[in-house]
Amino acid sequence: MIENTPDNWVVIFLNSGDPHYRVLAGWSGGYLSGDSWRMNSGIVEAVDANTHWDFIGTSGSVYRCHKESNCLRLNNAHIWRELQELHGDKVEIMPEETDWLNHDWIIS
Repeated sequence: MIENTPDNWVVIFLNSGDPHYRVLAGWSGGYLSGDSWRMNSGIVEAVDANTHWDFIGTSGSVYRCHKESNCLRLNNAHIWRELQELHGDKVEIMPEETDWLNHDWIIS
C-alpha cells in the first residue's frame, strides 16, 4: 500500500468513456524542489479518519487528504485547466461538502 499525503487536493468526477472519481493532489515545493501534482487511479472507497479523509484507489494506494486542504492551488490548478480543456463539461470538481461516506464510487 502506497500512502500519499498531499498539501492540497480535490476530488474530480470524470464522465468520459469510463466514468469515475479521482483525487487530484498537489504538493508545494521548497527551495530545491518545485511544486508537484499527482492524480490517483480512481477512488473505490473513502474512510473518515477524523481530521482527514483516506481515499483508497483502484491500485490500492491511499491518499490521506486533510479536510481543511480541499482546494486547488498553483501546484494542481494548471492540471485542472488542462482536464477542462481536454474533457469540457465531462469533468467536474466535486463539492467540498460531498458526503464521501455514503457516496457510490462505482458508476455503472
